[in-house]
Amino acid sequence: MSVISVGQAVVLGAVEGVTEFLPVSSTGHLKIVEGLMGIPVGDDAVVGFSAVIQVGAIAAVLVYFFKDIVRIVSAWGRGLRDREERYHHDYKFAWWVICATIPIVAVGLAAKPLIEGPLASLWVVAGSLIVGSGVMWAADQMGRHKRGEDDTSFKDAMLVGSSQILALLFPGFSRSGATMSTALILDLDRVAATRLSFFLGIPALTGAGLYELKDALGVGVGAAPLAVGTVVSFVVAYASIAWLLKFVAKHSFNAFVIYRTVVGVLLFGLLGAGVLHN
Repeated sequence: MSVISVGQAVVLGAVEGVTEFLPVSSTGHLKIVEGLMGIPVGDDAVVGFSAVIQVGAIAAVLVYFFKDIVRIVSAWGRGLRDREERYHHDYKFAWWVICATIPIVAVGLAAKPLIEGPLASLWVVAGSLIVGSGVMWAADQMGRHKRGEDDTSFKDAMLVGSSQILALLFPGFSRSGATMSTALILDLDRVAATRLSFFLGIPALTGAGLYELKDALGVGVGAAPLAVGTVVSFVVAYASIAWLLKFVAKHSFNAFVIYRTVVGVLLFGLLGAGVLHN
């Protein structure tokens, strides 16, 4: 019998879709909602389910940025065949994304027992939400927002890609929040920081979903909840991406900072009062 019902999968898919690319921590929100619904947060099947429905959100990125992705991949392919094409920014950017994914893959494999054990804690989520809020606020204040997407470099990609490790080790910190904050510190403007976060998330999140698929199917989550959660995640994530890009073009990240802080404080309160159990 599946540890997650179809109805619960709909709710979790919607939560994943809304929060995956907003800098508020999808992992943190999934763990909170799972706890409120009485789902065992640390169960291998539940961890696998959370990773697999991320593929729905990643599919939304692939569809939303399809033209950009085709342009970049085509430039990469041409560059492999023609030396002259290797000076093109899109060719170099493709290699940067590949290289910037290596650190999080290495840490994810090496620290898997820790990530799925002691660090898979709602106390860690609450603390990471609040600490991550402070980092995001500081980054938005420090950044001069003067560099666009075409101004990114290999160094930018590696630093921003490596920052995803923070979210991997500290659920609640937010992969989007970590990458966007790092990009802002490097003086990228908010739209460029957001788009870079999207592109760097594609290989990391897709790989995580595929890697966890065997656990999700083999340890207690049925195919129906997985399929439903993934589809809902895709639909909601697509709308979330479109909204976020419009929002950051005209607003700071302060609204996310406030929201994350409030959620973190409330989570501490719920845990302390025994309403939620770690």
